[in-house]
Order: sequence, then C-alpha cells, then structure tokens
Amino acid sequence: MDIRTLRWFQQVADGATVTEVGEIELVSQPAISRALARLDAEVGAPLLRRHGRVLRMTAAGSAFKRHVDEVLHRLDDGIAAVAQTVDPELGTVRLGFQLSLATWLVPDVVRAFRVGHPGVQLALTQVADGDADRRLDDGSVDLLLSAARTRPGLARREHLLAEPLRIALAADHPLAGAASLRVEQLRDEDFLVLREPAALRERTVALGEAAGFAPRIGFEGDDVATLAGLVAAGLGVALLPSSVRSDPSAPNAALRLVPLEPAIIRDIAVAWVRERPLLPAAALLRDELVARGRDGSLERLLADRG
Repeated sequence: MDIRTLRWFQQVADGATVTEVGEIELVSQPAISRALARLDAEVGAPLLRRHGRVLRMTAAGSAFKRHVDEVLHRLDDGIAAVAQTVDPELGTVRLGFQLSLATWLVPDVVRAFRVGHPGVQLALTQVADGDADRRLDDGSVDLLLSAARTRPGLARREHLLAEPLRIALAADHPLAGAASLRVEQLRDEDFLVLREPAALRERTVALGEAAGFAPRIGFEGDDVATLAGLVAAGLGVALLPSSVRSDPSAPNAALRLVPLEPAIIRDIAVAWVRERPLLPAAALLRDELVARGRDGSLERLLADRG
C-alpha cells in the first residue's frame, strides 16, 4: 500500500475534506479520490462513505483506521529515530505530566533539560490519572511524570521522589494547630476530593475506609489548587500533596497542611512503555530524570518549597 494514500485516508478519517487534504498535500482532488478508491479495492471493503459534503468512516474504515494510526506512528518514529541517531540533540520529546506537578516539578525539569539540550524540543501534555494508560499506549507521550499507577505490564516506572501527603485545613479549623493527625480524627469532616478516577480521591477513600468510616464527600473538583482554595474558605478538609504549601495559586495564608500519623506519601515516577524503545532524545531526558532522582536533587527541590 502507498504510504501517501494511507496518510490521506488518515486525514480524511480525522475530519478533513478531500479538498483540504489536496490543498495541504499539493495534490488534485481527483487524484486523492482515485487513490482512496484504490485503497478500498486493496482492503476489500469501502472505508469511507459520503454524508453530504463530507466523508465518514464505515465500520470497516473504523476497524482499519486503528491499524493505520499505529503503522504511521511507528513509521514516523522510525524516521525520527534515524534523524536522532544522526543527532539526538535535535529530537522531540513528548512529555506527559500529572496536573498536580505542573506548578513546581515540571517547570524545573523543563528548565534544567533545556540548559543542557537547547536543540531538543519538548512537547508538553497534561495527562489525567485515568488517561495515563491510553496516552502511553497510543504513543501520544513518550515519558510520563506521575504518581498515578499504570496498567500492569504496560510501562516501566522509575522512582524519582517521595512526596508526603497532608491533611489540608482552614487556618481557623480547631485541628489546624495539631502537630499531626490520625485519619480517624477526621471522621465527621466533609472531604473535598478530585473527580474520579483521580489517584488522590482513591487514596482519600481508602484511608477513611481503613480507619473504619466512609469519607463524606462535600465537593468534587478538577484540580488541587481549587481544592486548596475551598479548604482555606472553610468548606471542608482535603488530602493534598505537600507541594501545595508553596503553590502561588493557593491562598496559603489561610491554609494549614498537617502531617498524618502514620505518614502517607505518594511515589512520583517517570514511566515509559516497556515494549517500545525510547528515541534517543527521550532517553536523554529519562536518564537525566533518573539521575536527579537518585542523587536526591528532586527531593531537595521539594524540600526547598517549604
């Protein structure tokens, strides 16, 4: 099969018109239409069907498209690998990250890597906890910075640092002055949590159940900064990462983060697909992250925020 035709099919299947594809590819509309018809014949079934002015995938087209995406992604990776073998300092790294790491860890990682490798492009993507497997699996990210677990067998995870989790309380809460708290002391509190399937939410529910009660959910939010702000306003308590204490988007003057007894931590790691070799530029970033995790510099970065 002709690679150009597969790319044209991919673009049309993703919503582009034949006219638009022709303008982008500098090919006439009839030539693209004939190429798509030949592709139908090679596959043995119609892949696209006209609906008004647009072409939409048939059931056969939907089944075929998944494999086309994978083939073209691997082909593009192969072309990029050749280029990066010649000069890995001119590659691109697709870096995904958990939203709660966006205000402190990710900026430091990007800044440090760019100093040493100014020619490498970093394509950054926020990845929700429930979307981590898909993003790694489909190749939309090469590396993932996250505390969320991935599907067993999918990815390799290398530990970078351990971040304590704290109970966030309003400054005027009766327990705000405590040196530490036990989860059972919070039995009667309203808990502010992230929406499912966030790892922090699952951790909150699990801690409550282990202490013999089901946490009463007072609010469900989309990000840690929102929870911090609502806790500071007195709407409830929340289990939050210790890095929130220096988050400029959180009203820290009205917020107290109290350690739990026993201590609770989350394991922040870098993950990549086990069966897919990293391109040289991504391997450079992975190796630097692992080295910074092992020498303690990332732990010190977190400590310096206190």
